[in-house]
Amino acid sequence: MSDDEQQDGGRKVWLEVALNGPWGRARQPRIPITIRDIVAEGVACVEAGASIVHVHAYDEVTGRQRDDWQTYAEIITGIRDRVDAIVYPTIPFVGDDGVPQSDAKQRFAHTEELAKRGLVEWAVVDPGSTNITHWDQLQRDEPGFVYANPEEQIRHALGLARQFAFHPAYAIYEPGFIRLGAGLHWRCGCPAPVYRLMFTSDYSFGFPPEDYAVTAYLNLLDQFAPGAQWMVGGLGVDVLPLIPRAVIEGGHVRTGLEDVPFGTDRSNVQLVEAAVERIENMGASPAAVSDVRSALAVEI
Repeated sequence: MSDDEQQDGGRKVWLEVALNGPWGRARQPRIPITIRDIVAEGVACVEAGASIVHVHAYDEVTGRQRDDWQTYAEIITGIRDRVDAIVYPTIPFVGDDGVPQSDAKQRFAHTEELAKRGLVEWAVVDPGSTNITHWDQLQRDEPGFVYANPEEQIRHALGLARQFAFHPAYAIYEPGFIRLGAGLHWRCGCPAPVYRLMFTSDYSFGFPPEDYAVTAYLNLLDQFAPGAQWMVGGLGVDVLPLIPRAVIEGGHVRTGLEDVPFGTDRSNVQLVEAAVERIENMGASPAAVSDVRSALAVEI
């Protein structure tokens, strides 16, 4: 613990909230979809202790994800006009909305437009591809889908990060994502990535939320990205049991309706409040956004 942390009463733990995800209300009924609701929930979550807000934009008529920069700009400015926070968008799946596998520029067009306008401090750059299949799909003998991130697209996005000085938000679905992500960051020379370790109870990718899995990921980070900022999160997962280890080891936390099992009866604000309580029970406190920015300012 640093002298500043001792003076401030403990570690400052970053808390991110992922407000909605791509699921739609059929699978996650409490997610916000309209711009007004997304902004309101983002503000409420920051007031409850989050310093980072991740959002998916929706077409309010169809209820489907829509990744145009104008909608994201309205969401980002709507939240940041009321509270200080890092607010960052997602990216479309390859194959959705006409995005071909090889078209990196089209897939990250909204990120680039937002970056040109100074609206993104972080952006999604996931360094690898994986199969994502829910256990319920396996029981029904239905295939899942491939979350595809071809290396040429990763390199393009990291080039944007270098050009516009935003931090790549790396979702680490599989161990190899750390190795490739660290290598491409070294090659690119962009601002430091934030590694989000993706655990799951409901899907077949990666690791379950177990202590041995945290150890494995931290060993890889120590070898390939020593000193990197990291957080625990995932899909189809209750992150609360992982928070004590994250606090002890110097990590951070993500929660929210994108990440928890489908059909939860908790709101985004309630999920943030539960994470704050667990963080504070460990003698730490949720970081202000100024703490997050200061920590990343010294990263390479």
